[in-house]
Formats: sequence, C-alpha cells, structure tokens
Amino acid sequence: MTELPARRLLLVHAHPDDESINNGATMARYAAEGAHVTLVTCTLGERGEVIPPGLDLTGAALGGHRRGELSEAMRALGVDDFRLLGGPGRYADSGMMGLPDNDDPGCLWQADLDEAAALLAEVIREVRPQVLVTYDPDGGYGHPDHIQAHRIAMRAVELAAEAGCPVAKVYWNRVPRSVAEDAFARLRDDLPGLAFEKAAAVDDVPGVVDDERITTEIRAEGTPYAAAKAAAMRAHATQITVAEPYFVLSNELAQPIFTTEYYELVRGERAGDGGGRESDLFAGLRIEEAS
Repeated sequence: MTELPARRLLLVHAHPDDESINNGATMARYAAEGAHVTLVTCTLGERGEVIPPGLDLTGAALGGHRRGELSEAMRALGVDDFRLLGGPGRYADSGMMGLPDNDDPGCLWQADLDEAAALLAEVIREVRPQVLVTYDPDGGYGHPDHIQAHRIAMRAVELAAEAGCPVAKVYWNRVPRSVAEDAFARLRDDLPGLAFEKAAAVDDVPGVVDDERITTEIRAEGTPYAAAKAAAMRAHATQITVAEPYFVLSNELAQPIFTTEYYELVRGERAGDGGGRESDLFAGLRIEEAS
C-alpha cells in the first residue's frame, strides 16, 4: 500500500460549499503543511438555490455543476483527496427541513444510517485519520442533510473503532458567540458601503455557541490560508457571493468570513492542562506513519 503522510485529517460535509465556508482555512493550512486531508461530501446539493441570474440549473444538472465547483475549490485549498459518499449520485440533496423533498427515498435524509455510515467507515479504514471534523447534532442550523451527515460521521467513527481503526479526536464546527457578535457589529457598521443591503443575524451562523465550549482555534488572519479560503468560497459561485471580508448566500443576507476557524473537541483527549485553547487539531497526539 502507498505510505500516507503522518498526519491525516478527515472532514465530513453535507453539500459542496459547506467545507469552504466552515473549514477552508483549516484545510488549506494542513494541506500546505503536508498532512493528508480527505473531504467526504454526502450529496451534490442538487436542490440548492442558484444565485447567478440566467444560470438555469436544477436537479442532476445542478449537481454536476456543483461537483465542478467543488473541484475548483479543492484546487484553491490544495486538497487532492475529495470524495462523494458512496460515489456520485448515491445520496441526493434532501432540501430544507419540512419540505416534501425530505420524503424522496433517494435523499440523504432517508438513507439507512448504518449503511451510509459503513460507506464512510470504509474511508476511515483506508485513510486512517487521527482527526475527524463534522457538524454538531443539529447540523449547525437544522438542515436535514447536515443533521444526517453528523449522524453518519459519528456512527462511522464507532464502526471504524469496532474494526480496529479508531479515530483519536473528533471535532464539531463551532463559532464562539463573542466573536460572532463582534464580527456582526463591524458588518453593520460597514453595511452602508457594501453591495449587500442587509445583514444576517448572529444566530443565523451555523454552530454559534457560548465561548467556553470552544476547545480549539485555527488562526489564519493575514496568511495565505485565509486567501485560499476566500478563493475556495468564490469557486462555489452558484451558492456564494464573496466580497471580502463578507459573503452572502442565496438569501442575500451578509455574513462575515471567519478566517479563524473554531472547533469543539467531543471525542478524544484535549491537549494541555485544559485551561487554554488548542491551536492544532492534532495537538497531544502521538503521530505515526501509516502505510
């Protein structure tokens, strides 16, 4: 088998663009440092709303287009290993919570949990990541595909451990409330000079929690990793409009781009004495080469 780099990071996301918004700087940093970064995306986002006017894409055509956007985003981040759970088209976008789309038997929301988790566990056994990143139980903001991606990721960790391939640390994506509030205060001050007309609310940001729940932060301000994150977000042009340091989704509500990315460690041992935040997802681990 091909020898893998010593550090191996796996991220599990619901749709193309989620990875760049939540973890773009983190992915760029570890890829640049020589870690093996693997992204598993659970759907192609076939039911996403398209921003550019005149781009008439829906269903499978939109999914194929977004797959191309994902490839461009990964080039911006320097990530070579990105996959679709079970292969292209295995699980379809479920749409927003409460819509009839949720009842589609082929959508991720209707997927058999153990079957989907077994597919992800195969990736874990192949790559043997020490660290896995995904959403919290609410999926960050209640989208059915984000919730299901969380469930699949956590169950896959259990299945992989039972097969003798444990993941040492599992993190959930987070944003500390104080950071979000400060960023939105700046956004409101800047709004009159922006192309965007309205701002989102702090609680519209997925994963906002009280500061004390944050265990880890990956800082990228003023680094190439922040620029790579913005470039990756721009690549997802059907879904995101970027005007640094802000962006909007199809709802046209401006949000900050967080160039420091925050995490809550939920499985594994926190590095240090517990009094400060980790600055490395691999902190405290005894790293060995895999082959």
